[in-house]
Amino acid sequence: MAHPQMSVLESARRWLAAGERVWLCTILETWGSSPRPAGSMLAVSGDGHWAGSVSGGCLEEDLLQRTARGDQPDTPVIVDYGISAGDQERFRLPCGGRIQLLVEPLSARHLDGMQQLLQALADNRAVCRIVALDTGAVSIELDVPAPTGIRQEEGRVHQVLGPECRLLLVGAGDVSAHVAAFGHRCGFAVTLCEPREAFLRGWWEAETPAVATLPDDLVMESFSDRYNAVLALAHDPRVDDMALLAALNSECFYVGAMGSKQTSRARRERLLSLGVTDEQLARLHAPVGVAIRSKTPAEIAVSIIADLVDARHDLLAGSGAL
Repeated sequence: MAHPQMSVLESARRWLAAGERVWLCTILETWGSSPRPAGSMLAVSGDGHWAGSVSGGCLEEDLLQRTARGDQPDTPVIVDYGISAGDQERFRLPCGGRIQLLVEPLSARHLDGMQQLLQALADNRAVCRIVALDTGAVSIELDVPAPTGIRQEEGRVHQVLGPECRLLLVGAGDVSAHVAAFGHRCGFAVTLCEPREAFLRGWWEAETPAVATLPDDLVMESFSDRYNAVLALAHDPRVDDMALLAALNSECFYVGAMGSKQTSRARRERLLSLGVTDEQLARLHAPVGVAIRSKTPAEIAVSIIADLVDARHDLLAGSGAL
């Protein structure tokens, strides 16, 4: 899976390369209840094609109608939806919600910057897109340290798009398949690592790529930075412990292992005997997931994804929590 905004930006790039005009609509801020968070994007082409979302459909319809009428702006503008009672009725924004959008026209001059932005996201680099509101000029800053988010200051809009968060599942099984499915829906790029051939043959979650290799090698090679999470779900200490040793020695923002409290205590003792420090071990979520008295594979997966999403929010807000 790609970065959550890449499909929108790739559509915009493709339309620009074909010589079309594009309007990129980005949520600057929300108040009250809003279906989409700040930073969400919608791209609309001159011939009425669109990609992305900034609401449950009501604002998209209005923006598409504006394009069809030819009254989209020629320079960046900030548009408020939901201020008046009429807006509330017309757009059906929930619970008195209000959405502020940046609507910016893009043309051929923006193509190089769009390609640079997409390449940075493909390389999993944090990037800041800066829009000058007076001229519409866009500049790109790479490898920025700021947390992800969008803000307006001094006539410019700064949007930091962080690297996608990737999730490595170690061990195939029903819980892994449900975690993978929910993980995709929650915006994680999910990979399965399964070195055991018999288990790999039974993997049925087709959306998730599976890698038949030793987990410690894979963690060190591809899943060791702070935008990665590793879950040991194999129910086999020979496999799980290898993954955990590598992950706890990395910068992964989340390391978890499935099992009962008794199994988790035994695992911690093994890891300590293998040289893991108390500080490293404190990062281990085991038993993994939120305590919701889950029993079935789907329920266990829900508890795991809930904890992962919470940890990701901390990470992307710049808390530095690992």
